[in-house]
Amino acid sequence: HRKISDQEVKQILSLRKRLYYDFNIMHFMDKLHEVHKIPYCYESIRQILMKNQVHVPRKKRKAYRQRRRMSKAGMLVQMDSSVHYWLPLVEDKWWLLAMIDDATNEVPYAQFFPKDTLFANMHVIRRFLELKGTFLSLYVDKASHFTTTRHGGLHYQVAPEHDDTQIERALRELDIHLITANSPQAKGRIEVTFRFFQDRLIKEMRLAKIKTYRQANTFLLTTFLPWYNAKYTHPAELVYMPLPAEKNLDTVFCVKKERTVNKDHAIQFYGQVIQLPSSQKTLSLANRKVDVCLLEDNQLVVMFKNMVLVESKLQTNNKTVKRAFVVENLSNQREYVATRENNR
Repeated sequence: HRKISDQEVKQILSLRKRLYYDFNIMHFMDKLHEVHKIPYCYESIRQILMKNQVHVPRKKRKAYRQRRRMSKAGMLVQMDSSVHYWLPLVEDKWWLLAMIDDATNEVPYAQFFPKDTLFANMHVIRRFLELKGTFLSLYVDKASHFTTTRHGGLHYQVAPEHDDTQIERALRELDIHLITANSPQAKGRIEVTFRFFQDRLIKEMRLAKIKTYRQANTFLLTTFLPWYNAKYTHPAELVYMPLPAEKNLDTVFCVKKERTVNKDHAIQFYGQVIQLPSSQKTLSLANRKVDVCLLEDNQLVVMFKNMVLVESKLQTNNKTVKRAFVVENLSNQREYVATRENNR
């Protein structure tokens, strides 16, 4: 009485060949349960596929010991990026940036970007903070926008002290501790999640007929992540804290540089002269230190003791900015090639 009828076997094989030909068995079983109301278990479906030579089992992978999860949500958040051909009809590889809570496995926010840039990483961190609040530690790799890593060369270890990166400075302003991993395996939680996304997300987007990365970002945020978080997260006590009311995230997640005011109340930033008005707190700003914040949309904000002095905009033909973007893209390409070589 528990035997699967021949008609149901034909239906399962037909669905497998027509729609779900590239799905793994677990993903295929979920679709049979959720969409087609076919309630059979994993092993029953696996035996049907093997018996009809639709599925060929492969050797089991070597199992490694996993690090224990954090006991509370918000104690440790992992962040990484994955470059991949996410859309088969699009020739360009895009970067998926995501953050995952180590305790719950929740991915509150992720987004596709054409490049793995400083502002792209800042945008993802900021959206995570706006959705969940501040957390204790962020676990990342040693990419150049997270930390400054010295390599061998003529000036190797000549000056061990170096300035913090912009992300290190932004996280320090929010009292978030940055931890860098020495290998991809150390960030196993998010590496496994990316492998899951490279399997299921790509196939779900194919079924949804996603053709552009703009549509992919909408599908990711409105459909895939809510489904993933409802199905694959674990309950845990929360230690997330609200964002400090006095913090303006626009002037936290930016490129912030210190400048000395000239006697004519002007400063130079990326080759551009900015004239400052007189301050209400002091009669003269000459020889004073001010902070210049470059925002994601090329807006400039000049601040003195957390007070906004002037707002301006960076010129579109600024050579320093263009050169900085070229250097950053070359650095990302070298890191991508090095990662591929290490994986081989």
